[in-house]
Amino acid sequence: MPTSPIQMPSGYATAFAIGFTDGESSSLSLVENGRPLPVTTLSVSTPEPLTGTTATSTSTGPFLPASGRPVFITLTGIWQGSATLLRSIDGGVTQQPLTLGGDAWGTFSQNVCEPVWEEFESGAALYLAITLTSGSLTYRVAQ
Repeated sequence: MPTSPIQMPSGYATAFAIGFTDGESSSLSLVENGRPLPVTTLSVSTPEPLTGTTATSTSTGPFLPASGRPVFITLTGIWQGSATLLRSIDGGVTQQPLTLGGDAWGTFSQNVCEPVWEEFESGAALYLAITLTSGSLTYRVAQ
């Protein structure tokens, strides 16, 4: 085990260690050069983004998000109106607006680029309902 000299004026040094269960005897196994912290790399394929440009009111989708990763929405252009992200668990037959704490969430009336949702239910899909009163909107829903 490597040592470090203690420099004055302190006569002590605070020590700490990172460890994990060894899996065999459920004992503490300290992390060191020969025994690194065990990690699992997730290789989740990202779905194709939902993208387009429209000058008319429309509904687009579905976007099928990968589980446990943030969904970003980007809205650009010179436009007036609203764009609302909707969620469906029945293939788009029923589309519900997103809410957070009981309040509307995921409805935009200006250009944005931000994370808007994180999905954990398998088979859930997102749709974008666009209501334009003027202009042209370019949208992108992606992970």
